[in-house]
Amino acid sequence: MSTPTTPMTSTHAGAASPRRRVLAQTSFEVGSLLRNGEQLLVSLVLPALALVGLSLTSSPSLGPGTRIDVATAGVIALCVISAAFTAQAISTGFDRRYAVLRYLGVTPLGRGGLVAAKVLATLAVEVVQVAVIAVLGLVLGWRPEASGIAYAVLFVVVGTWAFVALALLLAGTLRAEAVLAVANLVWVLLLGLGGVIVPRTELPAGVSHVAALLPSAGLADGLRSALVDGRLNLLALVVVLAWGLVATVLAARLFRFDD
Repeated sequence: MSTPTTPMTSTHAGAASPRRRVLAQTSFEVGSLLRNGEQLLVSLVLPALALVGLSLTSSPSLGPGTRIDVATAGVIALCVISAAFTAQAISTGFDRRYAVLRYLGVTPLGRGGLVAAKVLATLAVEVVQVAVIAVLGLVLGWRPEASGIAYAVLFVVVGTWAFVALALLLAGTLRAEAVLAVANLVWVLLLGLGGVIVPRTELPAGVSHVAALLPSAGLADGLRSALVDGRLNLLALVVVLAWGLVATVLAARLFRFDD
């Protein structure tokens, strides 16, 4: 469902400050993600279609609460997963295959700068995603709880960190073709069984118990609690933070910059 990004070269990177180098790479990463039709499909078009579909039907059940409110929170979680995990895993996996990561890792940008740029680029893309979904949701009748917006932002940021770390762990340990297959498979599984679109409380009992431990359900539960009920879901936050911490440690130890 996605294709590799185009490698970046810069003959003036050494003359720029670290901040400017990171911002330049961030700009490149954002442009690559937004120009890639297949990644744009996964990151924006499919979530928008999911929101419209959920608002016009009564199935599947989304549990208590106004349907459009519950659906919009879940679709925002899907946007974060699409941009931070699926798109980043695939683009990083192919950048690694074509030796772009090895090249950038020894330039003045450095490995830390490259990771920072990827996180910033993901957040920038998510701003576009959330803006589009929010406008669409408002048109369809979404009325978010204002007191929970700050909590929702917290979950988006923490969720981005966790899923980017998972993406780098995947992209840094498997070959590009395997990354492409696994990232898309995980996206589909999380969409259906990960407590994202359909709240985990509405899933079958066995599936619900497993989903409660996943970062996808933690992110979606946290966003629903924030935007529907206006409260901070501490248990969901702990789940997402735990995945982010473990994935970061593993990615730092196992990530390989060359294939």
